[in-house]
Amino acid sequence: MNKTDWTFGGEWPFEPKWFDTPDGKMHYIDEGPKDGRPIIMVHGNPTWGYLYRRFIKAVVAQGNRAIVMDHLGFGRSDKPTSEGIYSISKHAGRCEALLAALDIRNAVMIVQDWGGPIGLTFAARHPDRVAGLFVLNTFFTRPLKKVPLPRIIRAFQAPLLGDLIVKGAHAFVRGFLFNAGLSDPSRLTATDKAAYLAPHPTWSSRAGVLAFPRQIPSGPTGPVSDFVAHEGAKLAKAFADKPVKIVWPMKDVAFAIETLEGMWLRDFPHADVTRVEDAGHYVQEDAHEIVIPLLLAFIQQISGPVAS
Repeated sequence: MNKTDWTFGGEWPFEPKWFDTPDGKMHYIDEGPKDGRPIIMVHGNPTWGYLYRRFIKAVVAQGNRAIVMDHLGFGRSDKPTSEGIYSISKHAGRCEALLAALDIRNAVMIVQDWGGPIGLTFAARHPDRVAGLFVLNTFFTRPLKKVPLPRIIRAFQAPLLGDLIVKGAHAFVRGFLFNAGLSDPSRLTATDKAAYLAPHPTWSSRAGVLAFPRQIPSGPTGPVSDFVAHEGAKLAKAFADKPVKIVWPMKDVAFAIETLEGMWLRDFPHADVTRVEDAGHYVQEDAHEIVIPLLLAFIQQISGPVAS
């Protein structure tokens, strides 16, 4: 069997680092000067740190420190088979533990998809350690009403069918990440596809991928709705007068514009918003030429000391 080249021909040239948790070992990278401003990038499903490969290089070139983790079950992190390990609260707790261990201060957080509830929990609980939020398409508040889930999501949630589709056919990567989740699927090269396929080569390694769609809230009640309501309220209060930038892809098939207008701008009316017309769910792939300059400008606008 050929050994995986985790640099993917130089596209991911970063030194791997490891963080031990009670549930398994997490992979992360920590690039750039240690006294630079920490830029924390948090991915969703079914991606891993590779999603931010261009972002890492850009922020480090600006003199910042880039920290990107792979959630347990993704990227180079361990892949436990128990779905219970992949609850949003446990993902958030592991993210919080890593960032606390790194003694992160005055950071900028970039979050997208499930990276929102996972990463923003750290900001909600430790607002004194986060200087600004750079929010891509995600959610962090209780749904206001019943959410009509698409047929494919209901299929993922079905006990046997979901396993066959996600774990067996690897459809979340091949069908959504490679196709429906992008405005322009040709954005992904053969190397990119290999990088996204590499972490989940077997049925059993895909438990984390399946656990996410099975936790999508269907309405105002439920464990995830309660979790984001509690943590999101703390975030809204703590960042009412702190810099918040929102970049929203207008062709996202997962998060409707109502999530931006009715949730994010309700809680953060002072946020500066850029709507990216021709980008799908994975805006980091579809529109990195737009998003990265916005990020670099946002970082430069944030005042205050980098380290304390």
